[in-house]
Amino acid sequence: METNRKILKLKDGLEIIGSWKQKGMKIVFTNGCFDLLHLGHLDYLEKSRNLGDKLVIGLNTDRSVRQLKGPGRPINDENARARMLAALAFVDAVIAFDEETPIDLIKRVKPDILVKGKDYKAENIVGADFVLGSGGEVKTIDLIEGYSTTDLIEKIKKY
Repeated sequence: METNRKILKLKDGLEIIGSWKQKGMKIVFTNGCFDLLHLGHLDYLEKSRNLGDKLVIGLNTDRSVRQLKGPGRPINDENARARMLAALAFVDAVIAFDEETPIDLIKRVKPDILVKGKDYKAENIVGADFVLGSGGEVKTIDLIEGYSTTDLIEKIKKY
């Protein structure tokens, strides 16, 4: 499958997700900036996908990354980040969102399972109340220690 086919506008993404749900597939959703893709991301996303049938990623746009992380970020633009994520076999759809949080996207996607890393407490996960209230689940996944984009950037700066 061409990676560009997995990078979806909201309207198209919702149609495809709807067709997956009609087939009884379990939709897993997670979100993030995924600025410098590293082993920690790969492990987290693969474990997320293993919780259901389809993995949908909400990807922060460049503007929302700058808002969250500061003016020096993102390192990779949203097209590059989306393509790298879409190239992963265990990623089924990538949908960009421009807001500070993915709550609107979560409400539109209505995932069966909302996933974040164990560095988040379930009660602090954006969209958790909505997903739980809709009969879905919220899961946290163990992260591989020593892998973060911020740490990677700091390591690069030392050279």
